Amino acid sequence: MAKDLVGWNPEDPEQWESWGKGVARRNLWISIPALLVSFAVWLCWGVITVQMINLGYPFTKAELFTLSAIAGLSGATLRIPETFFIRLAGGRNTIFWTTSLLMIPAFGAGLALQNPDTPLWVFQILALLSGIGGGNFASSMSNISFFYPKRIQGYALGMNAGLGNFGVTTMQILVPLAMTAALFAPALGAHPMTLQAPSGTLIGKIPAGTETWIMNAGYVWLIPLVPLAFATWLGMNNIRDEHVTPEPPAPPVAFAVLTGMLAVGLATAAFGLWLMLPANVGGSGLMVSKWIALPVVIALTVGALRMIPGEVGRSLSRQYGIFRDKHTWAMTVIYTMTFGSFIGYSAAFALAIKVVFGFQHIMVDGVMTHDTVNPAGPSALMYAWMGPFIGALIRPVGGIWADRAGGAKVTQIISVVMVISALGVAWVLNLAYASATPQDYFLPFMLLFLTLFTATGIGNGSTFRTIAVIFERERRGPVLGWTSAVAAYGAFIIPQVIGEQIKAGSPENALYGLAVFYMICIALNWWFYLRRGAYVANP
Repeated sequence: MAKDLVGWNPEDPEQWESWGKGVARRNLWISIPALLVSFAVWLCWGVITVQMINLGYPFTKAELFTLSAIAGLSGATLRIPETFFIRLAGGRNTIFWTTSLLMIPAFGAGLALQNPDTPLWVFQILALLSGIGGGNFASSMSNISFFYPKRIQGYALGMNAGLGNFGVTTMQILVPLAMTAALFAPALGAHPMTLQAPSGTLIGKIPAGTETWIMNAGYVWLIPLVPLAFATWLGMNNIRDEHVTPEPPAPPVAFAVLTGMLAVGLATAAFGLWLMLPANVGGSGLMVSKWIALPVVIALTVGALRMIPGEVGRSLSRQYGIFRDKHTWAMTVIYTMTFGSFIGYSAAFALAIKVVFGFQHIMVDGVMTHDTVNPAGPSALMYAWMGPFIGALIRPVGGIWADRAGGAKVTQIISVVMVISALGVAWVLNLAYASATPQDYFLPFMLLFLTLFTATGIGNGSTFRTIAVIFERERRGPVLGWTSAVAAYGAFIIPQVIGEQIKAGSPENALYGLAVFYMICIALNWWFYLRRGAYVANP
């Protein structure tokens, strides 16, 4: 087991060159695969729901959309407590425990998918628990920020986030492939199911009538999770420092504290979902607007954590000082533009392709219908991985570019690209959703959406650099965690908004609204960091 680090100072050139660089690199390269699998477990519902449609599971499209939304909201909410984990429990303790907990939703999803008659509420609970993977981003980024000097924060955080976010792409490639083979599912009592509609993988279409092993969408993640649990425990370090973790508690105490704080986040997320969802899918039936329910969830989570007694509450009070800094709020909005868009589009991409291009949109008795299967439609599982792949791959480039040119300048450039791309996607969606041959518009849809994904990745890397320069060492980690928490609600909001607009017959309106939001972020970034006399010049 790696020792706790005492006297750690990556800004000291002698320490960094003699031994610090090696320690930082080891922690980073263990952190990356742990974060990758976290993203995969969190967002696997976007692919699972597509295959559930292909297999004829007895749920409506609206009910299946709730699974991605539940996972999205849970993962975002759990980032709030995980923002503060490193100071309370230490890096090694935190990453080991939160990575190990992912075995629960992974195994549970495999077990539940073995039976098409599994009730919807079981899948909803598993989607809620898979949010632990989404929450892990906050603690992982906070942890890595303490290991590297300020001059290469863009690189370090871009690598951790960018390669970690490859979990989205890895999931979208690996899960469809894993479902084509038995693997170890038979040993767990699983049997193959027969496709009622065509499916697909990276390497081609799979015709209806083919046997598939959908339960492997959960079971396959147990393969990396077990060795990763050992790697995080044996190879990572706690930093014993006043500005990081003053006194890391004994591991059992640390695990108890972390579990209790995660339970708070799960409870508030569940309450918010109950307010918003209709009664027929386990909600209250009140149908409270997400624009009201989400602030309630955030406020309840922050308030409930603050009420924890003892040393935990005192530590949180100190860390809550970030909320008195105007830059925390400015960067929260700007970071939401980049990462919120990336994760939201990643969660919605596969199902949007299936719904918009997988069906013919034809007039029947004067009414536009969207239920006729399009035999020429593209396979969502063949293409959906491309956007997250590009967005994750390009993220370290955004960080390195920002280290050289300044984070705010890079963010401003990509924001303009995001506005143009979003407007283009909206225009193409409008044409496709009114066409009996929507596949005619698939190529421009993909090119514009891939450009949008590219811009979100570059901007995500540049905002890491901005945050690292603006904030002092003690606040840097919590701010990274907090901004990522709010941004992660994009994984809930964007699938919800796209789903609502598809149901209303106008999917393009979702992209028009996002383009307006991007324009607001352009103005905010200019005011705070690029105008003459800015608060901080091009950090």
